[in-house]
Amino acid sequence: MLKIRLSRGGSKKRPYYTIVVANATAPRDGKFIEKVGTYNPMLPKDAQRVTLKVERIAEWLKKGAQPTDRVARFLSQEGLVKWEHGNNPQKAQPGKKAQERAAERAQREADRLEAEAAAKAEAEAAAAAPAAEEAPAEEAAAEEAPASE
Repeated sequence: MLKIRLSRGGSKKRPYYTIVVANATAPRDGKFIEKVGTYNPMLPKDAQRVTLKVERIAEWLKKGAQPTDRVARFLSQEGLVKWEHGNNPQKAQPGKKAQERAAERAQREADRLEAEAAAKAEAEAAAAAPAAEEAPAEEAAAEEAPASE
């Protein structure tokens, strides 16, 4: 499968791209079939950022070459292909594993809170039980004291 894509050149932090037709399995900056344009992102947007060999690109598109998303944007400005902004409503959602981990974490938290509530209720019951046992003993002691006098 042939791709019309960007091949990076230039120095560090000063990118310069050539638009090439290459085999899809070839490395990004590796072997290519033909150079069909350039892209210089360092230039202002109104200047000649993108230069294209429109006739050659049209021929490659007829032969079945597929442009990458960025190159398709450039080609749509020339009217060679139709490019639409991608819409992926699932993009912001975490993956399956992350959702499973979040569910497990929520379950552990719920279990921990439930255990804390049970322990607190048990402690309150234990604190109330000795107080209930002491109250009748004090009443009995209070009843015996006047009797002994």
